Amino acid sequence: MSEFNKREEGFEKKFALDEEQKFKAEARRNRLLGLWAAEKLGITGDAAAAYAKEVVAADFEEAGDNDVLRKVAADFAAKNVTITELAIRAKMNELIAVAVAEVNAGK
Repeated sequence: MSEFNKREEGFEKKFALDEEQKFKAEARRNRLLGLWAAEKLGITGDAAAAYAKEVVAADFEEAGDNDVLRKVAADFAAKNVTITELAIRAKMNELIAVAVAEVNAGK
């Protein structure tokens, strides 16, 4: 029974680590998306970093990515930046790969 318990504990630790890595990668992706969107909106410097933090915070409104997508799309619409939701989603998909690689590399 002891071996079973050790194995179960190992799976639980692996699951917890995987979830933590996923959370970090999604937060990093959202920050990168915020910086990309800030550039498109003409926001630079400290204001761009602050905007990126707003995008990260938007992800806590609901489960999934739709809250982040809606925020960026609404901000683009408010500033008459013509980038579609499909293009934003494509950028999110591109950036998640970058974010996962950075998190896995310990950055």
